[in-house]
Amino acid sequence: MNTLMRIVLVGLAMLVGNVQAADPLVISSGSDRATPIAVVPFGWQGGSVLPEDMADIIGKDLRNTGVFEPIPKQNMISLPTQASELIYRDWKALGAQYVLVGSMVPSGGRLQVQYALFNVATEQQVMTGSVGGGVDQLRDMAHHIADQSFEKLTGTKGAFSTRMLYVTAERFSVNNTRYTLQRSDYDGARAVTLLQSREPILSPSFAPDGRRIAYVSFEQKRPRIFVQHIDTGRREQITNFEGLNGAPAWSPDGSRLAFVLSRDGNPEIYVMDMGSRQLRRVTNQGSIDTEPFWGKDGQTIYFTSDRSGKPQIYKTNIASGAVERVTFVGNYNANPKLSADEKTLVMIHRQDGYTVFKVAAQDLQRGNLRILSDTSLDESPTVAPNGTMIIYATRQQGRGVLMLASTNGRVRLPLPTAQGEVREPSWSPYLN
Repeated sequence: MNTLMRIVLVGLAMLVGNVQAADPLVISSGSDRATPIAVVPFGWQGGSVLPEDMADIIGKDLRNTGVFEPIPKQNMISLPTQASELIYRDWKALGAQYVLVGSMVPSGGRLQVQYALFNVATEQQVMTGSVGGGVDQLRDMAHHIADQSFEKLTGTKGAFSTRMLYVTAERFSVNNTRYTLQRSDYDGARAVTLLQSREPILSPSFAPDGRRIAYVSFEQKRPRIFVQHIDTGRREQITNFEGLNGAPAWSPDGSRLAFVLSRDGNPEIYVMDMGSRQLRRVTNQGSIDTEPFWGKDGQTIYFTSDRSGKPQIYKTNIASGAVERVTFVGNYNANPKLSADEKTLVMIHRQDGYTVFKVAAQDLQRGNLRILSDTSLDESPTVAPNGTMIIYATRQQGRGVLMLASTNGRVRLPLPTAQGEVREPSWSPYLN
């Protein structure tokens, strides 16, 4: 757990009481089978070997949502790869419900990719398209095709072309740790360093435009909030208050930033207008209020508080000041994140009678809660903009790593990331 939030949440944990509640429904895998889809290796008419396998990337994208199950590549070796040669009975025999095929040709120093999607059951083409780019854009084109296919088959916009932020901490000696802020594809590929520091970096958060990020830096030996422009690297220091300055969260329109300050004694939620820099206090309790997350109406903020005697999630209306408790199951619920449709609340959860922390999702309409992770020291969940996947930080073999899980419970897998301790993931919005 990051340094700043550990300071805040240790105080919360000391106040946890023994409150009886119904056990949540624990889901360890999907209750029914994902839809089988064959993503056929794309034909390539160039002479050189390409550095990326587009079909493999597309298949993994679709699998990661838990909605689709790609047919293994070795099962497709003897089958035709061209749309004109498609024999539906062969794919039916493999159990595929859909087949995606594609071909790539060189075109003016670039690649032109044609692709088509077929419904095996109805023996009909359901989508066709094309996309172009350089060899260094193979992953971008693959994510684009996966996005188009996912939306066509589910009606939900794909989130495979989005990005992720995360923080690494690599220790070289007792007094020498290097922290980096990384940006990568959503699946951990193609990471680039946005910031390096000898002091901790915490709580990175994308602005809705995807061009700015907010984060906490200890470079002044105290936690302070900065905003950085991704394209230029230009940075602005946003806060310089006494005590805690942490947990920045952008409003849906990017015009305001919510964060936590302890300048008046205990940690409370504040909102800053990014144009005027006018500051407004949102919560005012003799308790620890932290980890703000905005509702899409721009007036509701979800947050973690110990005002009931243990860490639970609440929401407040900025205009009226009305506060409502949201979580009741378990003795610890923190770090709230909403799905895009605001029907699901993702959080870090601890069940009554247990000591482990897991990622959970609560249906805000029905109230039932599901466990999404199978690890035990989970933190910092972040949700894909279409709500189909989450990424969270946990530990494996003594090292901090990032895990991806589908929100339907079918998929859990570690993401490839840089060396060192990896933590603090943050999913981007949709990028134009």
